[in-house]
Amino acid sequence: MTSHPHPDASSENDAFHPDLPDHDASLPLRARLHHIRGDALDDDTAQTGGMRRLAAISGSSVGSEHIWMGQTHVAPDTASSNHHHGASETAIHVVKGHPEFVFLDDSSGTPEEIRLRTAPGDYIFVPPYVPHREENPSPDEEAVVVIARSTQEAIVVNLPELYVLDEEPPTEN
Repeated sequence: MTSHPHPDASSENDAFHPDLPDHDASLPLRARLHHIRGDALDDDTAQTGGMRRLAAISGSSVGSEHIWMGQTHVAPDTASSNHHHGASETAIHVVKGHPEFVFLDDSSGTPEEIRLRTAPGDYIFVPPYVPHREENPSPDEEAVVVIARSTQEAIVVNLPELYVLDEEPPTEN
């Protein structure tokens, strides 16, 4: 296999493979790989008060059909509004700060607020339809997490309050 340097091997190209030519924009979105730079995330996505979501991978950005991925930022000393993510399963990876994830549990017979305290490197799984909120108790450090969802777009249903999910959510066929 022979490698031919690209005539313009600038920072615009993939830093690990500067010899590869720029992609052919006429190819369908699902016929090529996509490189989304960290400084090119899209904030035109579903939002919840107290936090800022940025999309990286979505149906509209790369043609994904079964996944959405991005970042969430929660400012110091801030709590998000209560919300759930519909039929999406959500996986969260803590990158920066010590965010807390809050939901209600009534396994003792009385609903009580459960608070999951996290640190960088931790993961959280949020099942479909489970009401929750994110909080950042730090007075001076922003919390940043990477989010992956099992749907191509970010489903966000904002809620007036937390409640216990007391029955199985609807199944989608």
